[in-house]
Amino acid sequence: MPASSTNAPLQISRILAPVEFSDRCRAAVRYGTSLARQFGSELVLLHVMVPPIDSDRLAVSERNLARFLTTELREIPVHRLGIKGDPARKIVQYAQDERADVILMSTHGFGPFRRSLLGSTTAKVLHDAQCPVWTGVHIEEQPAHPFFPVRRILCAVDLGPESEKALAWAASLQKQTGAQLHVLHCAPALSNPGMREAAQQELQQLGEQLGVQVALGIQTGEPAPTICAEARRLPAEVLVIGRGSAAGHFGRLRTNAYALIRESPCPVVSV
Repeated sequence: MPASSTNAPLQISRILAPVEFSDRCRAAVRYGTSLARQFGSELVLLHVMVPPIDSDRLAVSERNLARFLTTELREIPVHRLGIKGDPARKIVQYAQDERADVILMSTHGFGPFRRSLLGSTTAKVLHDAQCPVWTGVHIEEQPAHPFFPVRRILCAVDLGPESEKALAWAASLQKQTGAQLHVLHCAPALSNPGMREAAQQELQQLGEQLGVQVALGIQTGEPAPTICAEARRLPAEVLVIGRGSAAGHFGRLRTNAYALIRESPCPVVSV
């Protein structure tokens, strides 16, 4: 792995928040205002209208977007934009073209089934977006704060190709917030002493390459439940995971990563 620098705090200049005017979406955007204040970000409210669209529907959408949380958002830079097309595709395209630093999305699902569901738009954005995606089933339940309180960050790495990128992002967030950073690697095969020692050495090497001083942890078990249990134990305000690798225990948002996003007790940043 090439060496990377994490000396600089995280810069989030533009937060992209897709909106569809639901109560869940309103709560998620209110959560996003705390992030925008913390990082001095512009908040982009993007509403994607699925064709066909007649003049009446267009007028209603434009009016809803113009009135959306005007009081709550009056103290931060906000850009409101309505466009037509497939929601996931347009969200990803806008994020890439306009260089969004983070996409903020709530997940889909209600009541006792909320953790078993991940909305199709959110899933597609998670799969295709190049920038980090900040999401979680509890985003809309977070209390409103002038600044987003981050005291403990958990970064889960699978020691695949995306581990360095995820840890570098988590370390930059730690630098910005002054939080404690904990790094965890877990896998069923780590009951083997040789494999456990090799994983420990690789974790230490990764931390040294990035110049990161963190609490390193290795646990044996299924990744998703083990990582979520550790997030609860700390407790962590943010869980950071990698999502671009086709290898390792996470894969490109395969079973474990989806389970982490659904089951995590705190928001998940997929880098």
